[in-house]
Parts: sequence; C-alpha cells; structure tokens
Amino acid sequence: MNRGIKMIRKSFWDKIAGVYDLFERAYNRKCYDSTGERVAQEIGSGDVVLECACGTGSISKPVAKKCRKLFATDMSVNMMKRAEKNCSECRNIVFKKANIMSINAKDDTFDKVVAGNVIHLLDEPYKAVDELLRVCKKGGKVIIPTYINMGKQSSEFLIKMFDLAGAHFTKQFDRRSYEAFFIKGGYDVTFDIVEGKMPCAIAIIKK
Repeated sequence: MNRGIKMIRKSFWDKIAGVYDLFERAYNRKCYDSTGERVAQEIGSGDVVLECACGTGSISKPVAKKCRKLFATDMSVNMMKRAEKNCSECRNIVFKKANIMSINAKDDTFDKVVAGNVIHLLDEPYKAVDELLRVCKKGGKVIIPTYINMGKQSSEFLIKMFDLAGAHFTKQFDRRSYEAFFIKGGYDVTFDIVEGKMPCAIAIIKK
C-alpha cells in the first residue's frame, strides 16, 4: 500500500481523537454506548483479551471490567491517549501501539480477541481476520463489531464525509453483505445486532 495513504489514515484518526467520542454520542449514542456492553457479554472473568483498534476505549472499558487482563492496541497514539484517560479506573489494561495486520504475539495466546469498527477500513480484511484467529486460543472467540450502513441516506452521507476527510472506507456493509463477507471466508460465525441510528453488527467467530 502507498505510504502516503498510510500517513493520511493515521493522521486522520490522530486529528479527530479529541472529538471522536463527542461526535459518536451526538450522532449514534445508543449504539456507541451499547456495543461495548454487548461485546463484554462474551468475556469471562479469567480471560486474557487482546483488543485491536481500541480507538478511544468505548469497548475497552466494559471489556476490562469483565476480564482478567486486557491488551488494548491501536495505530493512533492520540486515540490511545484518549482511551487511557477514558479507562483510567481500569487497572488491568495495557495500552500498546500495534498493527492489526501483523500482531506481535505467539499463536494461541489470547482467550478472546476483539477488533471493533476497523474491518471496513482495511485493504486486506481477510488477512486481518486470519491474524486475529492466529493469536486466539483454540476454543476462544474473535469478536468483530462493525457499523453497518443499512442503506440509510444519512449514514451514506456520513460515510462519504469521513471518506473525504481521510478515513478511507474500503468497504461498506449492510447486514446481509456483512454476514456474507464472513460466510465467504469460511468462518464459524454467529451474528448479533446492536441497534442505533447507524447499527453495529457483531460477528462472533469460534476457533
């Protein structure tokens, strides 16, 4: 991938880190605040969890409250700084800059692996899913929440604005196409939907 594109994407998320939570809650509060709670339902008290693309920590916080230890990672330093602030009460989180496409961990390391709202931004999403599965223990779960457009005009406009600003959506999913994406990849997957102005589809892959 062109280095310039990488820099644009990184710069975009670093620039909006300070206002991201405000924007999400103004536009899509119900879904934004509920997705982390739904993901946390899949987490056990003894689990060691990896979260890729943790953003500002909206999923990290409820997950950390359920698990033994959480490694929360992101490519954006500013997003992680915001996540650390938002999750300051949780003492079981280690924050670290990391790339979802090349996770620095051995095979079968984590009980659960979470990657929220990132698959639609990747040039090689199947490669990312396989990497998440690689570091997940046998019998564990990979949990991938992703906003789905659902064909709503307001959602399509919002996505277009993000794309023009530098977010670079490589895919746009509705519920059917999101399910088809994982089924085509041959994954053992179930789905749940968190409702909202822009709903979030949660893919849960059993390893």
